[in-house]
Amino acid sequence: MGEREESLHEEQKAEVENRMRNLLWTVSGDYGLDTELDIASFQKAKDISIYDAIKKGAFARYFDTEAFGLYLVKKIYLGAEEAPLVGIAQLCADSASIDRLTQERPGVPDIQRSAFESILEHDFRRMNESFQGRMKIAYMRSVLSGEEHAERRIAQELSKIKSLKGSRDTMEIIRCVDEIYNRAIDRGFERRVGNLEKVLSISVSELKDYDWQDYLREEAEEARLEEYVRQMQNNLTRMLEEDSEEKEKRSGGVILLDQEAVDKMYSYMELNYGRSYLSEKEQEQKNRRLCRGAHSDCSLYYTDGILKGLVKVNAQSELAARTKEMNLRFYRQHRRITRQNIEVLSAILKRALVARNEDEEFLSEYGKIVPNRLWRLGRASEKKLFLRTIHRESSDFAVEVLIDASGSQRNRTSQVALQGYILSEALSNAGIPHQVMGFCSFWDYTVMRRFRDYDEDASANEQIFEFYASANNRDGLAVRAAGDSLDGRPEEHKILIVLSDGRPNDIIVNRPNSKNPTPYFGDYAVKDTAYEVRKLRNRGIAVLGVFAGEEKDLGAERRIFGKDFAYIREIENFSHVVGRYLRKQIID
Repeated sequence: MGEREESLHEEQKAEVENRMRNLLWTVSGDYGLDTELDIASFQKAKDISIYDAIKKGAFARYFDTEAFGLYLVKKIYLGAEEAPLVGIAQLCADSASIDRLTQERPGVPDIQRSAFESILEHDFRRMNESFQGRMKIAYMRSVLSGEEHAERRIAQELSKIKSLKGSRDTMEIIRCVDEIYNRAIDRGFERRVGNLEKVLSISVSELKDYDWQDYLREEAEEARLEEYVRQMQNNLTRMLEEDSEEKEKRSGGVILLDQEAVDKMYSYMELNYGRSYLSEKEQEQKNRRLCRGAHSDCSLYYTDGILKGLVKVNAQSELAARTKEMNLRFYRQHRRITRQNIEVLSAILKRALVARNEDEEFLSEYGKIVPNRLWRLGRASEKKLFLRTIHRESSDFAVEVLIDASGSQRNRTSQVALQGYILSEALSNAGIPHQVMGFCSFWDYTVMRRFRDYDEDASANEQIFEFYASANNRDGLAVRAAGDSLDGRPEEHKILIVLSDGRPNDIIVNRPNSKNPTPYFGDYAVKDTAYEVRKLRNRGIAVLGVFAGEEKDLGAERRIFGKDFAYIREIENFSHVVGRYLRKQIID
């Protein structure tokens, strides 16, 4: 795209955003309302973007968005699954606000119907994969046809959502969302955690103990109510700053901290990520050796996780425990598919190892004579009358599985954990030594979270279900650290498998008198990660990228891993796709 075309595109985008924001302000009556809008959908169907601005403006006009958003934050803080909770919240907010707006603006239902038709046309398949998505489909169909044709479980919740029409009480919407979530999504939530009163009783001081900053910095998605995200980001960031007395000066993704804040960093890491399993001297040695170049002024932090290296019970440890329960529940729900994947991948690996160890025979000019070829003497120029046997060396393999555990993986937490578990189980079944690590970055630390070590047996594989996503990701440094781990293994052949979303992105924290490194995101971060991958391959370490992100990020994934990357669209295909690559590495 030329500069003129790109400039034109930006101008058009700015014009669309300006139109949508004016519509938002007109509907809400609040010309200071600052809310993220779904501008991207304008290219797909303009009515989707228009309706998005209308419904957000309507909800802000009639209801208390801060109270509603704070309820959602508290519910998620106590372990509710974000995607279904916010999906239900959207439907309830839509039902409560649009009917009231229609009384003032009769043209709104026509825009709503047009938007719903476009959403069903473009996103039906994706929505149909989840319960909250099917509920949204049923809701939109009922608006379009005036009739309800849904499975009984959904019809019951749909009736509750529609009962909000004409509501004037934010608390009534909150009660409806809470009731539907507890009944349709997580029936054990109230038993484990408590009722709505318990959720609302969570204090601001309790919320401050948890790092909401990384949660709220994530790119807004359709399933998220951007207005509460932005509002809570401002509120909670201010609370955290006051609590820790950090003096931050932000500039292009760089955070400058004073010495007092730096002194607290290590204890904060222990509190939120668990104690390190390395001694202070070992950590210093690794930092000196690995944190160079683009990663100077960074640090590595090696831990077995907060559940094993617990300093004290806090919000972060409770979140880790709840996430583990969620991952195990997802595993139980997909036990059959998981077992099939493990069996298929185990069989592929075992056959590949057997094939590698088989002797190879071929005709040669020397070796063991083949009697039935002696007739060729003096009659043919072919002199290969002998059979040679090459005894292949039974070379050992070591595999490192590196999993992106940054906040951008939050909506795929259980799926990513399951992929890691399938890999680990299959490698254990094939007798291949392997280590599974997760990585994320917070402040200037890149956290290397060990789920299972090379020398542990198969019983350690279930520790992978402790996987949870948070903070940012400095992929280049994590890949470098994984290569360093493989270098220390005695096996001749080494393989690194990286499960990531192709979006390296880190907020740089500068210590006093630091070198002020370039902010780590976008093209700079992709190039650096690709460079680290090439360096490992030049050292003889095979590297496979397993893509677990959005299709729009495929280009970055290709730039990082070249031809050796796998795009896993469905979990059913996971073992076949990854198995083909591993078989090739073992046999060749």
